[in-house]
This record gives sequence, C-alpha cells and structure tokens, in this order.
Amino acid sequence: MNYVRTGMLMAALTALFGAVGYLLAGAGGMMIALGIAVATNLFSYWNSDKLALAAHNAEEVDERRAPELYGMVRDLAARANMPMPRVYIIHEDQPNAFATGRNPQNAAVAATTGILRTLSYDELAGVMAHELAHIKNHDTLTMTITATMAGAISTIASFGMFFGSRDQRPNFIVQLLVMVLAPLAATIIQMAISRSREYEADRLGGEICGNPAALADALAKIAGGVAHIPNETAEQKPATAHMFIINPLSGRGMDSLFSTHPDTGNRIAALMEQARAMGLSGQAGGFLRGAAQSPFGSGREPGPWG
Repeated sequence: MNYVRTGMLMAALTALFGAVGYLLAGAGGMMIALGIAVATNLFSYWNSDKLALAAHNAEEVDERRAPELYGMVRDLAARANMPMPRVYIIHEDQPNAFATGRNPQNAAVAATTGILRTLSYDELAGVMAHELAHIKNHDTLTMTITATMAGAISTIASFGMFFGSRDQRPNFIVQLLVMVLAPLAATIIQMAISRSREYEADRLGGEICGNPAALADALAKIAGGVAHIPNETAEQKPATAHMFIINPLSGRGMDSLFSTHPDTGNRIAALMEQARAMGLSGQAGGFLRGAAQSPFGSGREPGPWG
C-alpha cells in the first residue's frame, strides 16, 4: 500500500505541475522552469551523500576503528542481499542516524555517538536495518524526483507571470492564488511522500533485522532523546532533517501535513503489529538470534570514535 500511495502522490504532483504550468506560464515557461529545477536537483542527487555527510561533520570508520558497528552493518547488508555501504560516525549527543547516497552501490549510513551509547545491540540493529531499507528501496531517487517536481512548481508559481503571451495568462486574482497555493500544495504532497517512505523503511527494516519490536523500542528511545537533546547542526541545516530516522529538529514531531516523518507512536504501533504477524513476542529473531550482549549499552564507554 505504501508503494501505491507513493505512486499516487507522485502522480498528483505531476498533475499539479502540469496545471500550474498551463495556468501561469504556458508550455515554454513550464519547460524553462523544469530545466532549472532538474539541473539543480541533479547536482544535489549526484553529490547528496558528500553534502549531507559534510554538513554533519561525519567521520568514516572501518572495521578497525568501529568493529561492532561496522560488523553489524556488514552482516545486515549481507542479510538484505545488498552491497556494503560506507559507515560513518557523527560526533553528536542526540541519538539519531541516517542513510544517504544515490543508489545501493554508492551509499553510506551514519550513526551518532549518542545513539551508540543509548541503544542495545538489537535496537541498534533495527535502526541500521531501517537505514539499509531506505537504500535498498532507492528512496533517495524517489525523493529527488519529488524535490525536482516541487521545485519546478515553486519556480513557475514565482516567475510564471513573466513567461508566455498575455493572452495565455489568467486574470490577476487567479495568478495570485496559484502563486500562493501551488507551492503550498507541492510541499504538502512532497512531505506526504517522505512520510510514506518512512513507513516502508520501517517495515522492510523489521524484516531485515528479524525483530520489528526491537526497531519499535529504538524509535521510542530515539524520540525521547531527540526531545531532550538538541542537535544544533541539524537546527542550522534543517534541509537535512528528512534523512534522519527521527526528525532531529525541536518541536516538529507531530504527524502534520508539513512533517517529514510520521508520528512515532503510529510507527511503533505498525512495527508491533508486524512483530505479532511474524509470531514474535518480544524475543529476538533472525539476524539477532544468538547475538551477544550489547556493546552499545548505556554502561559502555564510547568507542575509539567518540
């Protein structure tokens, strides 16, 4: 259903783009705006991993520097039948994590030192599985396409009155309404697509790690940490907020039209239902069966990366 919903929302965004272009700019102006948006977003797409990791001062680690985390990601990637992504540590007290990269062959996962200190082994595995699910589902590509369309709509809405002949333009009231409402509608659709991809990453992440309940517990802990520990870098660069497993920005955790993330309680409920459907009652399964005691518990000192 999440794939169907995403497809319908992208179709709606495409239809909105065509309608705005027709009302304000005509065919010529519509193509100019689309070209600008595509060029901007292609640059972002090809360089998204570098930009995101640099924005949060992420440090790449290997098996020698972070053996537990690196080994966990390697084993989960093998379980998901996908290439091993690069692994990064972010020196940040707020517990959180994100994935980036244009495709599974050019991807990275990043975890904060705060999340390494906060979560148990199985909970952290659930989080890493969620991030691998984003990579496997090509969510970066999906969100790049939606960003291209939303950007094109905003461009046309802002400058559409300068394109096309006077006979092609509607009256001033219609122009004004389109200029105000079209970008708003595009943003709402874009955020809805982002939320649907989070639900799908939760579901697939639960399958990859073998214990959706562990991911649910992790979401609860991360949400609590986010509520009490600010992430100043994310606050200064809010455009990266949608990448994190939980919105790192203060005061934006509600499941509203403009939220990039679903309500955490709704996500936890869906994961617990998935766990029941898998026949799990709180015990570890799949990847986690037989795992050693967590090296990431709150009583453990930070590793050599933190």
